[in-house]
Amino acid sequence: MHKQDTTPQLNRTMKSRHLMMLSLGGVIGTGLFLNVGYTINQAGPGGAIIGYLIGGFILYMVMTCLGELAVHMPVTGSFQTYATKFIHPTAGFSLGWMYFVGSAATAGVEFTAAGILMKHWFPDMPTWIWCAIFIVLLFSLNALSTRGFAEAEFWFAGIKVLAVVFFIIVGAAAIFGIVPMADRVAPHLTNLEPTLLFPAGIIIIFVTMMNVIFSYQGSELVGIAAGETENPQKTIPKAIRTILVRIIVFYIASIVILSAIFPSSELGLLESPFVTLLELVGIPYAADIMNFIILTAILSVGNSCLYASTRLLWAMSLEDMAPKIFSKTSKRNIPLNALLFTMVFSLLSLLTSVMKADAVFVLLMSIAGISVTISWMGIALSQFMFRRKYVKSGGRLEDLQYRVKWYPFIPLFCITFCSAILIFLLWDETQRAGVLYGIGFLLLCIVFYSIKLKRQKREAVQVPEVNEDL
Repeated sequence: MHKQDTTPQLNRTMKSRHLMMLSLGGVIGTGLFLNVGYTINQAGPGGAIIGYLIGGFILYMVMTCLGELAVHMPVTGSFQTYATKFIHPTAGFSLGWMYFVGSAATAGVEFTAAGILMKHWFPDMPTWIWCAIFIVLLFSLNALSTRGFAEAEFWFAGIKVLAVVFFIIVGAAAIFGIVPMADRVAPHLTNLEPTLLFPAGIIIIFVTMMNVIFSYQGSELVGIAAGETENPQKTIPKAIRTILVRIIVFYIASIVILSAIFPSSELGLLESPFVTLLELVGIPYAADIMNFIILTAILSVGNSCLYASTRLLWAMSLEDMAPKIFSKTSKRNIPLNALLFTMVFSLLSLLTSVMKADAVFVLLMSIAGISVTISWMGIALSQFMFRRKYVKSGGRLEDLQYRVKWYPFIPLFCITFCSAILIFLLWDETQRAGVLYGIGFLLLCIVFYSIKLKRQKREAVQVPEVNEDL
């Protein structure tokens, strides 16, 4: 019997609304409010739309693969456990630590960004004080109970969803002159003329795909939270269907509105075009309102990253892929040691506040995006191997409560496309280092765990020989 069948599980206290908002909260953050403008600037309106549509299709493939696995075997740790069981223990170890590092580092970056953002209202207060306040806040939410974390994330994500819906409505009204804009004459459609859709060509779409993957990361939290969700057989498929539609609609609608109103040359990385649009339509305190929303988005992403990293570390400790101390839980059944380690690891990225912020942001975005891309490949390969083993062992497809359609096309195409994205990034100087660091860390994990497995096998062979001599 597999180890996971007899190991303890965390409390199943998350409801369907929590699971849906948890994944939305992980996706609608800096990737939408800041990174979309950067992608439009690099690839043009047409390139950004095609890029996010392709990314949405990849996201659909990943989520359906994850859905089949999570419904059949809902465990905390999710894709790391699936890779261990259906591919190889080395794959599970490497995938788990790859995702942990990317997620934990992202949480630290969000803390730093939140502290810098508070300077808008408190310019004289040191950034590190606000970082400490937010760290204590999110640590408390995660340490008290899973239900408390889920409830906080529900409201965090709810604010972001309402903000995006409001932006889409105001933006659409501004495009056709229903809402007047300062110094701009409606309708704003000249930026969407065919000659302006692809100013940098088609190939740039593939180079900017890492921005897209980075923006979409967090959706896989559905699988990580499966072990703490009530009735996962019903809640997970429902959450997957809802998340896919809303994410793609939110991103594509925002891109069309921003591209119609602003020339791609005006959009960049360090300023949010959402704030600029609200100021142009004359909404009072637009900068303050949007600043608060972006702050909420940042805290929401940090909250989700803390949760994902902690649960993944806890699950790996149960599989002897991380120190056993991380498998211990508090009286509230929270993996507190894993949470503390994640917090300490995340604090290392506070160094970004004393380094070149824009360069570090792009590098960390690449590393995080690469870890997610490799994780998505692992999810697809796990589903591919699971289905083969399931059918070979006599399992009936009709018994799977949620299954991937068009198998094996979906998982194989997902693996191929994600591999192509990583290869294209080697031609981009700003992201090449992130690719090399990410692949280097992955290879290091593979070599380390392969050596560990060989040592364990040698020790297992030697034990009976000693007993026979005795």
